[in-house]
Order: sequence, then structure tokens, then C-alpha cells
Amino acid sequence: MARKKKKNGFVRFFRALVDFFKDDRFRYALGIVFLLVAVFMILSFISYLVHWKTDQDFEWAKVFSGPEIRVENQGGKLGAWLSDLFINRWFGLASFLFPVILVIWAMALYRIRLLKTWKAVRNCLLLIILLSVTLGLFFGDAGGMLGSGPGGQHGFFISKWLVASIGHFGAIFLLLICYVALLLFSTGFLNWLRNQRNPFRPAAAGDMEDVIDPAGEEQATPEEPEAPSERVGEAQVTGENEAAGTMERDEVEMTIEDMSGTITDDFNPDEGALGEYDPTLDLPKYQYPPLSLLKDYDQGDTTVSNEELISNKNRIVETLGNYNIKIDKIKATIGPTVTLYEIVPAPGIRISKIKSLEDDIALSLAALGIRIIAPIPGKGTIGIEVPNQNPRIVSMKSVLASKKFQDSEMELAIAIGKTVSNETFVFDLTKTPHLLVAGATGQGKSVGLNAVITSLLYKKHPAQLKFVLIDPKKVELSLYSKIERHFLAKLPESEEAIITDTRQVIHTLNSLCAEMDERYNLLKMAHSRNISEYNARFISRKLNPNKGHRFMPFIVVIIDEFADLIMTAGREIEYPISRLAQLARAIGIHLIIATQRPTTNIITGVIKANFPARIAFRVTSMIDSRTILDGPGADQLVGRGDMLFLSGNEPIRLQCAFIDLPEIDAMTDFIGEQKGYPAAMMLNPVDEEESGSPEVDLDKRDEKFEDAARLVVMHQQGSTSLIQRKLALGYNRAGRIVDQLEAAGILGPFEGSKARQVLVQDESSLDQILNELP
Repeated sequence: MARKKKKNGFVRFFRALVDFFKDDRFRYALGIVFLLVAVFMILSFISYLVHWKTDQDFEWAKVFSGPEIRVENQGGKLGAWLSDLFINRWFGLASFLFPVILVIWAMALYRIRLLKTWKAVRNCLLLIILLSVTLGLFFGDAGGMLGSGPGGQHGFFISKWLVASIGHFGAIFLLLICYVALLLFSTGFLNWLRNQRNPFRPAAAGDMEDVIDPAGEEQATPEEPEAPSERVGEAQVTGENEAAGTMERDEVEMTIEDMSGTITDDFNPDEGALGEYDPTLDLPKYQYPPLSLLKDYDQGDTTVSNEELISNKNRIVETLGNYNIKIDKIKATIGPTVTLYEIVPAPGIRISKIKSLEDDIALSLAALGIRIIAPIPGKGTIGIEVPNQNPRIVSMKSVLASKKFQDSEMELAIAIGKTVSNETFVFDLTKTPHLLVAGATGQGKSVGLNAVITSLLYKKHPAQLKFVLIDPKKVELSLYSKIERHFLAKLPESEEAIITDTRQVIHTLNSLCAEMDERYNLLKMAHSRNISEYNARFISRKLNPNKGHRFMPFIVVIIDEFADLIMTAGREIEYPISRLAQLARAIGIHLIIATQRPTTNIITGVIKANFPARIAFRVTSMIDSRTILDGPGADQLVGRGDMLFLSGNEPIRLQCAFIDLPEIDAMTDFIGEQKGYPAAMMLNPVDEEESGSPEVDLDKRDEKFEDAARLVVMHQQGSTSLIQRKLALGYNRAGRIVDQLEAAGILGPFEGSKARQVLVQDESSLDQILNELP
């Protein structure tokens, strides 16, 4: 028993020690110490350059001696000893880089990461060694200047050993090789050099492809345009998750299967002779937007005090204890918006009993709304999510800078926010494959859409991805019009790339259906099952472009305020959306639909069944939550980006990443100022007769067709309910008659809640139309 108490005391001491080192106050204090030591070393080194004759060979034993021993160094005895140690006995003048290392560490402690910390420290240490040897090689001991010469004893002896081994010129060549290697591995010089002499660049466009760099922004020219995660890391690395090295991979190239049964008509005789096809060479100088364009809103690691945690824990235990529910163990996990309290009830306690106390726990905690997860999937615990008193903003910059996003090998990686455990949440849109976003007004739907678009823009090249943006409100997505020549797709007759007109929406969706059918025909010819296999074969030049094959970019269709489109266009919107939702995933067309409340009159069962992935922001009632998630939970969110992501059995609570309009403006300006395609990607227009709902056969008109025609002309009102009442017909039959009247040119198209327009003004004109019908 005594041993157990001793062990528990040691564990508590160790945890307290770890918490002390993790405390922000310790980090800030250590950063100040590093800065002060760096300033002290610089002053001591500079003073040593003047008073080195009296400061050299100063021993450590004399540092704490009496005042009778005096030195000329401005840093005192300690400064004289440090200066003699670093400059005389070690690395000479190169030792001035040691204070620079301390400054870099201090900046890292204050999270001012202008450079990659460990990479910068490594480069400084290598440069110290090389400079010391170089100074020793060219100056030797310089007649005893500074004690052992400008290179210090290290540089002097190493240079003498090199000269004795490989000669003076051999030592110079070896140092040149080391300097060049350090330059290539620590800077983007090699990337810049390769892009200056790109053998695959078309000669005609070689002199015209100048990328516009904004003033004051340093951006390395990408070595491989297919690897956006590497570009994100080189442009700006922020946040806690620092990548130790950049990732070298190709986002588009997939593992190519052995297609030994390929048809000879599709065989390309040039396969292997020209190398793999690179779709990004259309824009070889395209630069991915740097993370410095985004703002960091993070206020630190945590905004929840220990007092708040202990108070909530005691209230939870007390509330459950009032109902004779004993708790064996409780654990708190702090997130940006909520804190998850995982409790282990005593044996024999029923889970349903705890779940029924949700309102009582919320009352005792005085919380805006809590959510009980009973049990937590994969754990033997029950989760109680309690909103934090001071929620933290999750910046888009911190999410995109995370290693999880940068190292992801997903085809369409989307970093939407952070989980309750403060981990970046990344999902693949191609696996989803469509996404339904819903929630009350002002709870973060538009910000969520912006986060999705930003993630894709930071990850994909314009040759690999296109957007179709539909914005009935005309203001939410208008900022993305600047990237029209890079990432957007539209119809040839459309003046604006952001689609706002309802008729243009119908034409665009029908055109996407035609694009889907064409892509499936190409997949059939290539004997491929999906777009990844097809593009992999096309990149490896196994498909002949002369046979109609082409590289297929992903197309992401984003529809904001879908309910407004349904109200104004109805079935003309439902038909192409249903086709795309059911069939388009395999050929790289993915839908993201945002609406306030996806009821059955807005989103039909066929459409909703093909949207297994859903994002729910805060709603006002449990009924709305069940409409979105098929279960409760969204009504207990706290708003301001608090959301539930459903992709499996249980929804995951996330805090959506926040990106403001100035950040979007800066990002789109950076992309739009670069050289792009001559125009946006043009979709093939489709005749209305060939698309939409099935045609109406006027040869099989209803018996009441003529009576209904005279009725609507007489009343000048084209509504289904009028025909129902006056002719005593059912709704379905009256609806078919209305379709026939529209096909005959007597009624106008469907206009949502409004009655159809009557195109015939008098009975004489009606008689003429009726006589011309077959």
C-alpha cells in the first residue's frame, strides 16, 4: 500500500513537471532568456575583436575570481571566457552565428516562424563549420590575430589536415562542393534553375510565361507542380505541426495497373519514348498560394482554465450522484469550442439512465447546450461535450499548415477544421463522394464552403481541378471570379463564371450531365473503372489522344442556397442533380449542396440517398437536426462554426476553420495575377430538347386537354389547382395536362410558387393552336 502511494506521488510529481514545461509562461520566459543570452554573446564577441590580446586564454576558473583580476571585455569575465572559447579555441569569426541560432529558437518559442526552425538551425551549424575551415584555409593563424586566426583553432587545424591530405586546390574544391550542396539543399535555387531550362516547355510560349510575384513576397518556383503540399510547406510553415522535410510526390499519378488486355486501337506507339505526360505543363510557372496570405487567429494552446475544468467536473459528478450514478473515472479533453469529459460509470449503471439526464446536466453546468455520446465509438466510456466559456477561433492557416493536410495523399483533400481533441480533420471528397451542408442562417455555412474551396486551391493545380460555382444570392461566391481563367468552368454563352441566373443553372447542370456521359464513354473505351485509373493510363501515354482521349480534371460543383433554386425551377433542377448524384462520382464530378433545411420538398429521397456525407451547423430544433443527420445533435451546437460531420455511423463534432473575406481576396488576387489559360474551361452546351425531363407526346393528349386549355385562357391563370377544381380531376392527371399545355405552347414554364404564365390571350388564337396540333 505504501509503495502504491509512493508511486502515485511520483506520477503526480512527473505530471506537474510536464505541465510546468508546457506552460506558456515558461515558454515565454525561456524565449526572453535566449534573446538576452544572444545579445550578451554578440556584445562580448564584438568587444573581443578589440581587446582580444588581453581576453585570450581566459580560463573558466577565473570567471568567479575576486575583483583584483580585471578584463577589458564589455561582457566581464564571463564574456571574456565565452569569447575566447568560441572565437579563439573553436570556430573563429563564424561563432557570430551562434547568437543567430538562439534568436531563431526564441522566435520559435514565441511562434514567430518565419523559417523552419530545425532546418535553419541545421544550416547555421553547417555554415559555422564551413566558414571556420574556409577562414583557416585562406588566413591560417594570421600571425596570432584573435588568438588562433580568423577561423579559430578548429578551422586552423582542420584546414592544415585537409591541405596535407588533398592539397591546397583539393581543399578549395572540396569546400566549394560543400557550399554548393548547402545552397541546393537549403534553398529553392535548384527549383528555380530547373524551371529556367525546362526541356518540356513549348518554345512558342517560353518567353511569354512570366509569373507575377507580389511585392515583398518570396515564393520558390515549384519543382513539381503536381505536389501542392510541398508548395504549401515551402511557401510558409506555421502552426505547431512542423514538417521535418518536404514531401516529394505526384498528386495525380496513381499506381498503374497491368492492363495487358488493352485494345490495340488505343495503344500509343510513343509510349515510353516521350516519358510520362504532365498535365501541369500548360501552366509550368504556376505557383501555389503561400500560407502568408492567411491570418492566424489562434490565441494559444488553450482558453480553458483549470478552475473551469475542475468546476465542471465537480458539477457533473454531483449531478450524477444525485441520481445514484457513481463515477469511477473522468477525463477531460480540451477542444477549440467544447471540452469532452469522458466518464467511466461504476459497474451496473445503465447507459440510458445517464443519457436521459442530458437536460439536468446542462442545467447544473449553466451551459448553452451539451451533447452526450453514449457510448463513445471504440472506447468504453461515455462522452459529455460541454461548451467552453471562451471558445477559440480555428484559423484556416493553422489547419492548412498542419502536417496531416500537407502530407495527405488524398486526391481531393479538404481540411475543414479541428476535432474536440484539437486535431486537424481532413477528409477526401472523392470518397464522400458528394457533400450536403445545412444549418440555420448565420451559423457558418458560407464560411464552411469557403474553407472547402480554399483547401482545394492550396492543394491542386489548375490543370487538375475545375469548379462550377452556383450562387443564387449573387454575393457569397463572387470573389472567386478572379480565378476564372485558372479554376472555373462555365458555358460558352455565359458572361460570368459565377452562375447566378436560374436558366443558366439549368443549362449548366444539363451540360454537366452531357460531360458525364462523354466521360463514361471514354472510360468504356479505355477499359477503366474510374477517373483515377483513366488519368493514370493517360499520363503513362497508354491512351491515344487521336482516339478522343484526354486528361480529365476533377470538377467540383458547389451550389449555395439550393432551396431557392428548387422553388424557382423545380423539376428542371431535380432531374440533372439526381443523375449527377447517382452516377458522377466515378468520373470525377462531385457535388456540394448548401441549404438551410433539406426537407423532402427541397431534396428528394433519391438525391439525399446519394449524399451520405453531411455537415450540419446549428439548427433551432431537433426535427431540423433529424432532417439533416437523421438523428439529434445539431440542435445542441453552440453556433459560430460549431458543426457535426457525418460520414459513417456516428457524427464527429468539429470547429469549422475560419477564413475572412480579406484573406479570400488576397488568395484569389495571388492566383488571378498569374498567367492562366486563355479562358475558363468551356462546358459543351446541350439543347434543351435533348435534356431535362422526358418530352411530352402530344399525340396522346388527355381527353380533358381542350377543356383545360379553354379554362386557363378564359381565366388567364395557369395553375394545376385551377384545373383540379373546375374539371374535378386528381392532382397527377391535372399535372400531366399542365405539362401537355406547356408542350403545346399554351402555358409558360414552371416558375416555382408563382402560377404559370398563359401565352395565349384569346380563344381565336387558342383555336388556331388546337387546329395545328396533330
